[in-house]
Amino acid sequence: MRPAPILLPLAALILALGLAAGPAAAAETAPPRQIVVEGRGEVQRTPDFATVSMGVTSEAATAAEALAGNTAAMTEVFAALAAAGIEPRDIRTTEVSLAPRWHHPEDRRSEPRIVGFTASNQVAVRVRELAKLGAVLDAVVQGGANRLGGVSFGLSDEAEALAEARRRAVADALERAQLYASAAGVGLGRVTTITESGGFGIPRPLQRGDMMLAAEAAPVPVAEGELTISAGVSIVFELE
Repeated sequence: MRPAPILLPLAALILALGLAAGPAAAAETAPPRQIVVEGRGEVQRTPDFATVSMGVTSEAATAAEALAGNTAAMTEVFAALAAAGIEPRDIRTTEVSLAPRWHHPEDRRSEPRIVGFTASNQVAVRVRELAKLGAVLDAVVQGGANRLGGVSFGLSDEAEALAEARRRAVADALERAQLYASAAGVGLGRVTTITESGGFGIPRPLQRGDMMLAAEAAPVPVAEGELTISAGVSIVFELE
């Protein structure tokens, strides 16, 4: 006598196991309960130094004359900086150039021709005593500088200010997360991810552009104001 077939009970067992595993698999693939919050932090500090871009531009009929005149004028500027108390370590050359000046006739059939040469020498000067900044600018103009590219202010201890801005950014993100969780009626869990975001650091220069300065210019009034150092952070919290 043949044994009774067992295919039907076996199929029923497989189906039952599949139904039992369904909720567990769904729970494993469910998205995590979390909230992502952005935080911003800012601190204000009074700057303690300034960086000034300045120099001399000279024109002459020949390249040699333009370069010689520029060199003589820059020597006077360096002397004026030294007399104003600026140390050599605080003076850095940023550009030296020599280029022809062209005349373009209105008659297009005529070729452009060189009518002279322009020599330029630019330096970046750090002024560590801001009370002397206006006097330094006045001194270099009297010494022969005829170009001012810009003035920017900075902090010697920028790292400390930025660290405080970052701490405030984290505190801001935590406060926002607690507010959202409370309003939604859920609990705020542990932090899973912290990512620095957005721009941070010392703001832009006070002045931009390249200005020609007359030798008879009056003493330059300067106001340093305050610097704002900012930081941003993105934090992921679990929800309970």
